[in-house]
Amino acid sequence: MQNNKLKQLWAAGKPAMNGWCSIGNPFTAEIMAAQGYDSVTIDIQHGALDYGDALPMLQAMRASSATLMARVPWRDPGYIMKALDAGAMGIICPMVNNRTEAEEFVSYMRYPPYGQRSFGPTRAAVAIPGYGVAANDEVLALAMIETADGIANLDEIAATPGLDGIYVGPADLTLGTQEGRLPPGFDRQEPEMIALIKQIAEACKANAISACLHCGTPEYATQAIGWGYNLTTVSGDSRLLAGAAGASVTAWRKLNGRDGDAGDDGGMY
Repeated sequence: MQNNKLKQLWAAGKPAMNGWCSIGNPFTAEIMAAQGYDSVTIDIQHGALDYGDALPMLQAMRASSATLMARVPWRDPGYIMKALDAGAMGIICPMVNNRTEAEEFVSYMRYPPYGQRSFGPTRAAVAIPGYGVAANDEVLALAMIETADGIANLDEIAATPGLDGIYVGPADLTLGTQEGRLPPGFDRQEPEMIALIKQIAEACKANAISACLHCGTPEYATQAIGWGYNLTTVSGDSRLLAGAAGASVTAWRKLNGRDGDAGDDGGMY
């Protein structure tokens, strides 16, 4: 069975860059995967897509060398196992708050005797040569810590056998720990949030697992790598599309004397 590229990078001491797909479209996914990311994640939790979209997206990205992953909607064995059977080589699981939940998540990821994953890798067996029980050693289980409970139980979560890493979503981490004092968002600058983000990286290092962070810019991602993060996601397809389109429109309006014009109302002719 093929080796997981992310595991190889981490073993060599190299950080990885992750792409993010929240638009349920195979062509958009194919474009993202062709840009040179080390991994690409399909966001089934908050993306405008479901499993019926995720499967053809995985097919469209097969030609790339990226490790393909999925963020599932919840700590649900059906979602997790079905995404793995579709060919995802890593699963990001939201809202893991304690050791018991982390152990449940890990158990859904692997075949017996190391877990309770049901055998039936319909697409994975076709798309990934040699796929079978050997997948136990290659799939990545990444738990999201997003709440005050998750932070309180950070050390025991990070020590869960079979957990490969912790993935930090800074928006939910802010909402879950700051009791409404701060708005959600990426690239946190507040000292209290930076302290939490660093604390998670330190717990991961102490337990020899990977620390992963969702970022808005390459500059912040580089800073996070300095804090000990092994994988950083930089923005995502919808934000990148909006940013590029917005920059193009702004430049055109400036060049053509319409930079103060709000534009048409979007109605049909």
